[in-house]
Amino acid sequence: MKAKTNRKLITTLVVVVVFLVVFILLGPFYILYEGQQAVITRFGAIVNAEQESGLKFKMPLIDNVIIYPKKILSWDGAAQRIPTKENQFIWVDTTARWRISDPAKYYETVNTVNNGISRLNDILDSSIRTIISENYLNEAVRNTNQINSIKVEEQTQNLEVESNEDAETLRNLTVTQSRQETIVIGRDGLSTKMFNQAKPFTDGFGIELIDIVVRQIRYSDDLTESVYQRMIKERNQIAEAYRSYGRGQLAQWQGKTESEQRQILSAAYATSEKTKGIADARAAEIYAKAYEADPEFFELWRTLESYRKTIPALNKILSTDMQYFDMLYGKEFI
Repeated sequence: MKAKTNRKLITTLVVVVVFLVVFILLGPFYILYEGQQAVITRFGAIVNAEQESGLKFKMPLIDNVIIYPKKILSWDGAAQRIPTKENQFIWVDTTARWRISDPAKYYETVNTVNNGISRLNDILDSSIRTIISENYLNEAVRNTNQINSIKVEEQTQNLEVESNEDAETLRNLTVTQSRQETIVIGRDGLSTKMFNQAKPFTDGFGIELIDIVVRQIRYSDDLTESVYQRMIKERNQIAEAYRSYGRGQLAQWQGKTESEQRQILSAAYATSEKTKGIADARAAEIYAKAYEADPEFFELWRTLESYRKTIPALNKILSTDMQYFDMLYGKEFI
């Protein structure tokens, strides 16, 4: 009797051990690691959602565990060629951060990570295209109006002029020509509008959209050429402003130089006339004294000086009977 009871006990223990071994082999436990979350389904219906890491239990054979990442994921969209409000085409390259916030809803709506990315592609691409198309080019490519103040500062620092008044004049000529349009929203503002438009749609899939960032904006080829031509025009306008200022300064200096030249020549002429007057008076005085000392010799000397100056330049035949030659032939002394 006792042996029979022992056999039953042993048999029961063996059955229990075999059951436990089979139960364990069927995998009733699973480990949920950090950065993971899971949805447990039974015959296709969700029975539980786990978001805390640790050792978890499930019913073998009938429960299925679908594990999703809990960490923040990155979405990198393909660059899109989008027209702005003024119908200027640009290439917009964006990125976004997202995570699965409600694994049960995510499983019911999109099921897999790849399907979730596909839904994000549809939602975010549509939002990006809509927001870019509703705004002007400047709002998309710039984030602040700092470019205007930077240009003013650069122009001011590079001026080489003589006075503050000239610097102000030239600065007004150059800065006014190169001033950019003032933006209201800016690139960050557009990113916020994209986020606000897309978030209600992503929430419906159990996805938490964290942010959208415009990573890069490139001009299309035709717009790039237009921008280059605009830059060339602005540079030419600024260069012309400098040339105009230079021509004005040249005219001013030429006028100043000519005025100074006239003043110098006038003073020199007055000095020379004064000197000539003094010299003529002195010469007349000397002539008078010479004449008083020997009038006949003085008359002879003056006549000879007259011959020396006039005869070499004569190209005519003159008669020797002229009174002009009386002293030459001594007629005056006959």
